[in-house]
Amino acid sequence: MKIILIGIQGAGKSTQGNLLSENLKIPYLSTGHIFREMAKEKTPLGRYIKEIMNAGYLIPDEKTVEIVSEYLKKPEYKKGYILDGFPRTLEQVKMFENGVDKVVYLKVSDREALWRLSYRNGDSREDETLTAIRKRIELFHELTEPVLDYYKQNGILVEIDGEKSIEEIHKEIMEQIKS
Repeated sequence: MKIILIGIQGAGKSTQGNLLSENLKIPYLSTGHIFREMAKEKTPLGRYIKEIMNAGYLIPDEKTVEIVSEYLKKPEYKKGYILDGFPRTLEQVKMFENGVDKVVYLKVSDREALWRLSYRNGDSREDETLTAIRKRIELFHELTEPVLDYYKQNGILVEIDGEKSIEEIHKEIMEQIKS
């Protein structure tokens, strides 16, 4: 099964992605994690990705699709995957050729997301300044909401209230993706 998790930063995608991975026995892949790892590399691409992320911007579509598609060629993703943070734009949707079974949208308010990110067990990252987070939330509304409409029209979007408890959210996702 190929599942995409969509939601603004702080919506709980990684929490739910890891739970789904455990239950469905398919790997969870976060594009944010991939990009943060690449940003640590002392290469021109690593420095480029780090600059873009720290400013709160998105990695350009072509580069993002190229990196994600390359990752998904690995043998561990042959039977399916849970993908978090991709696609974020309609251009990425059009360029991505891997096919998707379900798209899970974890819907939380901007205010809830900011609150959650402010109180993450002191576990803040270099790309999580208030300015960068606000920019990402703004870009989500501008660029990613059309992606949700696209998947809704294709009948594979599942909308979940991401402000419930972790357990309730997970139970609802499992019910929705099995139907």
